Amino acid sequence: MKLRLTVKTYVTVVMLVVACSLSAYSQQSHSKTSGISVVGSTIPTNGDVNPYGIVRVLQSQGSLVEGNILVSNFNNSMNLQGTGTTIVQITPDGTLTLFAQIDPSTLPGPCPGGVGLTTALSVLRSGWVIVGSLPTTDGTFKTAQAGCLIVLNSSGRVVETFYGSLINGPWDMTWLDEGGTANLFVSNVLNGTKAGGGKVVHGGTVVRLTINNLFGKIPNLQSMTVIGSNFPERTDPNAVVIGPTGLGLSPDASLLYVADSLGNRIAAIPDPVFRETSAGISATVSQGGFLSDPLGLAVAQDGTILTVNGNNGLLVKTTADGDQIFTTLLDNSGTPPGAGALFGLVPVPGQGLYYVDDASNTLNLFK
Repeated sequence: MKLRLTVKTYVTVVMLVVACSLSAYSQQSHSKTSGISVVGSTIPTNGDVNPYGIVRVLQSQGSLVEGNILVSNFNNSMNLQGTGTTIVQITPDGTLTLFAQIDPSTLPGPCPGGVGLTTALSVLRSGWVIVGSLPTTDGTFKTAQAGCLIVLNSSGRVVETFYGSLINGPWDMTWLDEGGTANLFVSNVLNGTKAGGGKVVHGGTVVRLTINNLFGKIPNLQSMTVIGSNFPERTDPNAVVIGPTGLGLSPDASLLYVADSLGNRIAAIPDPVFRETSAGISATVSQGGFLSDPLGLAVAQDGTILTVNGNNGLLVKTTADGDQIFTTLLDNSGTPPGAGALFGLVPVPGQGLYYVDDASNTLNLFK
C-alpha cells in the first residue's frame, strides 16, 4: 500500500500573521497555566534533578505498579547534565518511590562514558524497563560519550546493556510491544556532533532495535537497523546537544513520527517496523507555525501528534495531515518564558496529559 503524507508548512504572509496572532493569544490566555496540576516532585533522596523521560506502567510486575509513572533524571544533585542515575516511580496521587539508582561501576556490560539517563525510556508489559544513557563527567558536551541502552528487570536491577556503533547518544525512544518480542526505536544525537564544534552537522539517526525472549531470563538483542538518518544536530552549552528527539508511532504503526528539533518540524518515517534501509530525514508532516524546537513527542489514541517546544513552553497538537489545531502554554518560567522546561510527555485517556517540567522538577497533569 502506498502511503501518502500531506506536507504542511507555514510560509505565506497570511499564515504567518495568523500564527503570530494565535500564538500571542494562546500565551495570554494560558499565562496562569489553567488546567494544570502538579502531581508531585520528581526528585529522589539522592537529589537528582532535570526529569527527562516519562512512561506509564501498563501492567503490574515486580516493583512496577499499573497506572504509575516512571521518570528518568538527566542531572545529578549538583545539576550537572548527563550525570543523573535514577528512575523514580510516581503514583497518580504524587507518592514517589525510587525504582532504580544505577551505579555505573557495576554495569553488567559496556556503556561508554557511564550513566546519564535521557528521555529514552520505555517499559514493556513483560516488566523490562529500558533507558538511554548519554553521559558526561562535568555536565558539558565536551565530555559527552556514546553511552548505551540500559536494561532493567521489574525490580529495578540492571541485567544488561545494548551498545555499539549504532548507539551513539540515545536521546529518546518509543517502542512496539508484541509480548514476547518488541521493537525499540531510538534517536541518536552524537554522530559527529562533538567534532562539529557547535556547528550543525547532519548525523542524527533513528535506530530500530529488535529484541526477543522477553519472557525469559534476559532479553535477547536480535538486530539493530538504521531507519532514519542525516537529521541535523549540534552541541549546545545549555542542553549538551540538540538533535532528533521525541518519537511516536501512529496507531497502526505504519509511521514513526520524529521531532526534528533543529529542523523545527515533525517528520514521518514510513514502514518503521519492517524497513531494512534508512528513510533519510523522511517526509515532513508539519513545519514551523507553532513549532519552536519541538522536543518531546507522543501520539494520542486518535492519531493526533502532541509535541512540546524547547524554546517557549508550548504544547502543540497536530493532526496526521499536518494541521496544527491546538496550542497551550504548559510552562512560562524563566527567560525567555518556558525555554528548556519541557521534554517527556504521555497522554492517558480519561486522565489527561502527564508531562515532566524541568524548571520545577515536577510531574504535572494537564486536563
